[in-house]
Amino acid sequence: MKTVSIIVPVYNEAEAIAVYFDTINKVENKVPKCHFEYWLIDDGSADNTVGEIKKIQKVKPNVNYVSFSRNFGKEAALYAGLEHATGDFVVVMDVDLQDPPELLPQMISDVYSGQWDCVGTRRTTRSGEPPIRTFFSNLFYKVINKISNTHFVNGARDFRVMNRTMANAVLKITERNRFSKGIFEWVGFKTKYIPYENVERVAGNTSWSFLDLMKYSIEGIVSFSTVPLLIISIIGAISFMLSILMILFIVVRAFLMPRTAINGWPSTISIFLLMGGIQLLSLGVVGRYISSIFLEVKRRPVYIAREVSKQ
Repeated sequence: MKTVSIIVPVYNEAEAIAVYFDTINKVENKVPKCHFEYWLIDDGSADNTVGEIKKIQKVKPNVNYVSFSRNFGKEAALYAGLEHATGDFVVVMDVDLQDPPELLPQMISDVYSGQWDCVGTRRTTRSGEPPIRTFFSNLFYKVINKISNTHFVNGARDFRVMNRTMANAVLKITERNRFSKGIFEWVGFKTKYIPYENVERVAGNTSWSFLDLMKYSIEGIVSFSTVPLLIISIIGAISFMLSILMILFIVVRAFLMPRTAINGWPSTISIFLLMGGIQLLSLGVVGRYISSIFLEVKRRPVYIAREVSKQ
């Protein structure tokens, strides 16, 4: 009998845990040829999330958890889950049931057959989300697919089933600045995506603000593309050539039309502001890449566990 390890990152999800297991228990019964183990990764929750997990443990001996010493982020939680999962197949999903558990039997069956190394999911709609979030999400996928050698599937979720070979490949990527959506694609393997319509959360509120998503998008671009560095290099070269032409123009005009030499200070100030803005923008982009290098070379652990409970 194959073992399926289900990794569930949780952060202040005390209200959702019981509902999640009520639902997932029904799914277990539909996959009789597999044994399930659960790894709930508590990302430093401030509520009673760990207490709720311990309640579930009393009635489900296949539930395990890792509790972080503080909030390290969802990416660290996913990595911790992959490190602890022992199954032949590894599932990544959210606890709020926005990842429909009823898709699991089909996903597991497809990977079990050996035809696919991974079966993921993608949302075809974003109903219930603010329009501005939908707009920037679509924009992100358009931009990243233009500038990255790794293809990103629009609407793809972290919710997926992987075989052990692919899970081990993902674990080999030990970088600190993690962007799992890109890592899952970068490692390759035969992947199938199942489309579904957006589902509302069953309880609680999302911990992802618009600013958090913007930061996450920037992390994805920096992690999987160096094109921004090329763009600012081109902008710098064009600006340099334009500056040389402008200097020649000013010198020639000063000789040919001396009376106008003192004029033009507004345009001069505008040029200074333009050049200064380009320089600051360029420094910002370069600085973002340097900050990633800085974090990597320190070799700090991706997460620190305060408590690990394995049944």
